[in-house]
Amino acid sequence: MSRKAAVVALTALAPISWGSTYYVTTEFLPPDRPLFTGLMRALPAGLLLLALTRKLPRGVWWGKAAVLGVLNIGAFFPLLFLAAYRLPGGVAAVVGSVGPLFVVGLAALFLGDRPTAKSLLTAIAATFGVSLVVLQAGAALDLLGVLAGLLSALSMAAGVVLTKRWGRPEGVGALALTGWQLTAGGLVILPLAFLIEGAPPALTGTNLAGYAYLAFGNTAISYFLWFRGIERLSASSVTLLGPLSPITAAVIGWVALGQSLGPVQLLGMAIAFGATLAGQLSPRTAKTVAKPAPGAGDAGEPFDTAERNSREASKELDGSAVRR
Repeated sequence: MSRKAAVVALTALAPISWGSTYYVTTEFLPPDRPLFTGLMRALPAGLLLLALTRKLPRGVWWGKAAVLGVLNIGAFFPLLFLAAYRLPGGVAAVVGSVGPLFVVGLAALFLGDRPTAKSLLTAIAATFGVSLVVLQAGAALDLLGVLAGLLSALSMAAGVVLTKRWGRPEGVGALALTGWQLTAGGLVILPLAFLIEGAPPALTGTNLAGYAYLAFGNTAISYFLWFRGIERLSASSVTLLGPLSPITAAVIGWVALGQSLGPVQLLGMAIAFGATLAGQLSPRTAKTVAKPAPGAGDAGEPFDTAERNSREASKELDGSAVRR
């Protein structure tokens, strides 16, 4: 397995894990507490990572961490839950699946990545595939729910692009950066949860087990893998892993909840999964590469000169992003 394939595989574990959220929420958690659930996902995980890494932001990174925390967590979770409560699950998933299209536009604006026919087509194909998997005939539309779903997708897309643009400070690992964002996002959700939903509900052992899974497996580990992937892959490649979440949710619903999967849904899975794979394929580079310096390696090296040069250029770009 190539190094990029390994990074893609690890990053893909994040949306696959998020695909289990619906099942855990409906089967393990108290009903009608979306903001409290968002709070329990974000804040305990963030505080745990802060305790493990023992690193706090410095200088401008207090503001950057707050912005990223709001976009990726603090605004994303409430908007996502609002859309889920106002719309049928299938409609909410389809509205949220337009995120790759938002990333294409924002990456052009903030990263200088010109949109290509491939990036646009794969993003459209992913949305179409997800719609076949989850959208039911006669699904009702709610204007506020649709707006919340679009804003949640835009919030996450902006978080992906700014995470890619800013990188992380010198000497700070992805685990610490994840902790900063989860803590900031959880602190944003905290007053909303108490003002809108009131005091926390009485929790059973089953509820606590569900919240523990969401906080640590579904959030702390998953977001660490997600942000780590953003550093190493293009913004469009990362966001095109998103359709794995509704695909996973559909498979879990079929296996654990007895929900049906018909031919149309299987076709949608194939289309969405194909778009995800296509989004990970790098365009072929020209064969004309600079000659290596004398003594700089031999034919037995695992990477060719073009890939090595690309890695060095990527490191320079990452370094410039960190210094911004």
